[in-house]
Amino acid sequence: MKFLPVSLAIDGRWALLVGGGRVALHKARILSGFGCRLTVVSPSFADGFEELGCTLLHKPYEVGDVAGATLVYACTGDATLNATIRDDCRAARIPVSVCDSPDLCDFISPVIYRLDNVTVSVSSDGLDVRRSIRIRDRIRRLIEDGILSTN
Repeated sequence: MKFLPVSLAIDGRWALLVGGGRVALHKARILSGFGCRLTVVSPSFADGFEELGCTLLHKPYEVGDVAGATLVYACTGDATLNATIRDDCRAARIPVSVCDSPDLCDFISPVIYRLDNVTVSVSSDGLDVRRSIRIRDRIRRLIEDGILSTN
């Protein structure tokens, strides 16, 4: 699949993340940094969610949970449940990202580096995240070493 890189204005909008593990926590930290109103649904949560200021719903996912969301992330670690969430989102016309399954995604999240009002994102269309991270980290070093200016 090929994904079009875009920047979404999510400040103040409602995003839903389903899953409470390590991968979900990583996504929640990123989303929290961009000002959305984040709700996370999971029967249990990894340490660190409480610090993010998002709404935590301690329960299993239900179909109605996606209603009204601007976008949804499915990060449950359960392929069947993630596919169900994707189907529910598509029926509701809500864009969904299914972590670790680019073929099920309407969008993917690139790796990012943010400095002030400049955001650099790198994507491999979800096929080689480690490569994207290496490239992002090279760009970060160039900026931090003053070789590449953000002015």
